[in-house]
Amino acid sequence: MSSFLKPGARGSRPGRPGWAAHAAAYALLVGGVGASAQPAKVIVALRPDKNPQQMLEERHSLSAYLQEKLGRPAEVIVPLSAAVILEGLAGGSIDLAFLSATDMLGARKAGSAEILLAGEIAGKDYYTSYWLALKDKSYAGVADLRGKPIAFASRTSTSGYLIPHADLVKKGLLAPAQDPEVFFGKGNVFYGTGYVSALERVLSGEAEAAAVSYYVLDEDKHLTAEQRQKLKKVADQGPVPTHVLAVRRSLPVVEKDALRAALLGLNDPVRSALRDRLFTSKLVVVDEAKHLASLDEAMRLTGKQ
Repeated sequence: MSSFLKPGARGSRPGRPGWAAHAAAYALLVGGVGASAQPAKVIVALRPDKNPQQMLEERHSLSAYLQEKLGRPAEVIVPLSAAVILEGLAGGSIDLAFLSATDMLGARKAGSAEILLAGEIAGKDYYTSYWLALKDKSYAGVADLRGKPIAFASRTSTSGYLIPHADLVKKGLLAPAQDPEVFFGKGNVFYGTGYVSALERVLSGEAEAAAVSYYVLDEDKHLTAEQRQKLKKVADQGPVPTHVLAVRRSLPVVEKDALRAALLGLNDPVRSALRDRLFTSKLVVVDEAKHLASLDEAMRLTGKQ
């Protein structure tokens, strides 16, 4: 069976029994339900952005860990898209989800979810977006790319589109909500299906630069060492908020607290390898409005919703 599964159609669950770490609190939550009653299953959604077999192994590891820590059944699913995850959070069929900051902003504005935890990279809850070009090009800044063919990672990428687009507005190279083609030239803007597809156009000479996350160049991810050696940073922009673990807003507070404590336990050195495979970085508590502020600004500057 494929690991890319849609959430089951279980309907809204905001009024289901809660769960606490000890029996007394749990008894209060279920309000007289007999000791033989089974606590409701917690449903966690991961994004479908890895090898299916690898995700199957990670799903099993995380569900086993959460079941042990929460003392209740846990199921980890991989929906077909972020849109399905957002629908699940809104409808009550998903309790916790790993989301990009952009998807989280949408869930926050819809009132369906809130940030439980966020990623931390080198002590910060944000990272940087880069414009990359071939090393033999003379570009010294994004202004030098006027009228040149370029590639964005995708139409929905935070670091590979939204933040770079907003930065063009901040620099006065575009007016608010103006199409990037006004600066780069009609027909000169390509939208890929990820970082690699955008940079392949640069490496082949079809595009002069591409907007991607910093780690595509700075770390051994996505590209080969030979490919990275051919590239240079033309400009950087940010901050880009890190990905988050979003919790269903209607979930009882005691359940949110239990989930937060369990997930923070993944920061323990003996569990950090699983944490990094699942969520790429350390998990920390953040101020929701502050975490999403730069992204909220980018949405306004670009006219995106």
